[in-house]
Amino acid sequence: MTSATVARVDGTDPRRILNLADRPSDSPYVERVWSSVAGGGPMTSVACTHRELVVSEERGGVRVDLRGPETVPTPVEVPAGHTAFGIVLTHGTSMPHLPSTGLVDGSVQLRVSSRGFVLAGEEWEVPHPDAAEQFVARLVRAGMLVRDPLVDDVLAGATARVGARTVERRVRAATGLSRGTVRQIDRAREAVTLLAADVAPLDVVAHLGYHDHPHLARSLTRFIGHTASWLRAPDAALSLLYKDDDRARL
Repeated sequence: MTSATVARVDGTDPRRILNLADRPSDSPYVERVWSSVAGGGPMTSVACTHRELVVSEERGGVRVDLRGPETVPTPVEVPAGHTAFGIVLTHGTSMPHLPSTGLVDGSVQLRVSSRGFVLAGEEWEVPHPDAAEQFVARLVRAGMLVRDPLVDDVLAGATARVGARTVERRVRAATGLSRGTVRQIDRAREAVTLLAADVAPLDVVAHLGYHDHPHLARSLTRFIGHTASWLRAPDAALSLLYKDDDRARL
């Protein structure tokens, strides 16, 4: 998620819909770790290709959700003062006890107790964002998380040494999405960062391999929910996270 613009925000500004801080991770199981404080207001949760574990404060208590990939944008109302943090898992990371397709465009609210939360019948202490990697390592040791390195490598652009059908099957098993869908969503998200950095739409078309401007427009409408003109506005409110090597530094 981002702030009231698609720029990264460090620090809290009550005028922004969402104030975000995020960092990369050196864990092969973790893509990013983010935390946020909401100023409140409407925003768009855009399509994304990763699963994440989200811990939030709700009515004085703690809520823990497992969120799956999203293939469509969704308008959301963010309550003022709402705080949360998320552990975004890498593409190749999955939970054996949950069908991959079961979380696509959905989420699971986990039961919370006085001592933590319950995952796959076991109780776990609620993690802290600064100790996200240690928490994930415990899940791995307990068999709650598994990883297919081929999926991460292929979706990062590496050439697979297995057949295309095998690659597709393993990508679907890990992410719940087809390889093509992952590419389309991630490309649309990268287009947003470029447009927000004031790159001209036709230059975005050329840089990201869209056929033409209408192709870019259809992709943005399908996965982001807005036009290129809207995305270039200074007050565009979206939920986005970026890899360090993809992100436009606004």
